[in-house]
Amino acid sequence: MISRHILHDFRRWRARADRKPLVLRGARQVGKTTAVNRFGTEFRQFVALNLDHAADREIFDHELPLDRTLEAIFFTCGGDPTEPDTLLFLDEVQNSPHAMRLLRYFAEERPDLPVIAAGSLLEVALDRHRASFPVGRVEFLWLYPLTFAEYAAAAHEGSGDALAETPCPDYALGPARRLFLDYALVGGMPEIVSSWLNRRDVRNLSRLYEGLLVSFTDDAGKYARSPAQLTRFRHVLETAPLVAGERITYQGFGASNRRSREMAEALRTLERAMLLYLLHPTTATAPPALPDRRKSPRLLFLDAGLANYRAGHQAGLLRTGHLAPGYRSRLVEHLVGLELLSTDRHTARKPRFWVRQRSRATAEVDYLHPYGNRLIPVEVKSGRSGALRSLHQFMERVDHDLAVRLRDGGIHHLHPAKTATGRKFRLLNLPYFLAHRLDAHLEWAEGQSL
Repeated sequence: MISRHILHDFRRWRARADRKPLVLRGARQVGKTTAVNRFGTEFRQFVALNLDHAADREIFDHELPLDRTLEAIFFTCGGDPTEPDTLLFLDEVQNSPHAMRLLRYFAEERPDLPVIAAGSLLEVALDRHRASFPVGRVEFLWLYPLTFAEYAAAAHEGSGDALAETPCPDYALGPARRLFLDYALVGGMPEIVSSWLNRRDVRNLSRLYEGLLVSFTDDAGKYARSPAQLTRFRHVLETAPLVAGERITYQGFGASNRRSREMAEALRTLERAMLLYLLHPTTATAPPALPDRRKSPRLLFLDAGLANYRAGHQAGLLRTGHLAPGYRSRLVEHLVGLELLSTDRHTARKPRFWVRQRSRATAEVDYLHPYGNRLIPVEVKSGRSGALRSLHQFMERVDHDLAVRLRDGGIHHLHPAKTATGRKFRLLNLPYFLAHRLDAHLEWAEGQSL
């Protein structure tokens, strides 16, 4: 069984005296139900309802007050309503507007009862019903496909301990790099990772990838308001994996003749379903890094493995272990973005990237990482070396001296560096697979001298 880091968040939530009903957000098939079911084994009593099922949903269709609803739940599902060590799980909660409304009353009337609600299309359903979660009465966690740390722990016993060391020990660098290559190609969808680790059969993966992509397309029919909108959703779902990691324009997205407003609406709706993410640039060099929505965003697709499969690269990559230089650059930038996104399970914040655009010069830093009261520039290099002109331009504009380069190589600690104007700064070199450990390595770097 693959262990998910979100279980630690569940346990901290359970132990808090000011606990509120927890809403778990995430795309379909990223492991929400499995994670909560696993957590449920830690209680004496676990009561779970799936509101995709008519019999479970019917309990809420009567729109009873909370006390009567709980009576109906225990009558239907069985169990002891007086058992204090009980977890109540409302899965696919978006299918019942009344169940979503009731969450506020759990906080007010039954704060003693731990309640988790989850759903795959929550944001889309809230828009459709013109509803919202009760402000201040619930709390949220976000779940994404497996991170590299979760994949590595499932694939190689003991790798989690090594990756958690700062700096990462030398003996772990080679094995971790090989694990990261597999992860970059296979991705982090739990069912696919399980199949890959159990069988190592590329042919079996195709069936699973195809099933997931078809299910995403089928879901689009649940929230499309018209046949024309459904056509646009399907176009985005077919195109987005092919441009994952790239900056996009709304007008004519995916070599279509569709207008900017139509495509922007389709992309934002699918972002609310957490199937893709639009990262907006900023021109800021210090917090807060306000997004510049007038400039073209970078698109991240839900999962790198799905993007590789849709692009037709995967089977060959898994056989040879080599990436074409052009595709390798986009793949690793995309994957680093997903890693930075998924390590924050407590907010919906998305990574930013930095741009400086003038009539004769353009500069772009791949990502900005908030650290304390600073924005740390992060450049992702597909080879062992590469120019850092944009990063240098950023460092000439900030009042700190720390920058990061992620690359395909070992840890070389801190390097002294200098911009074109002679400004000195410290460059922290890390391998790709430590993107999820940026904070720990930046803290380590703060205590080092050159």
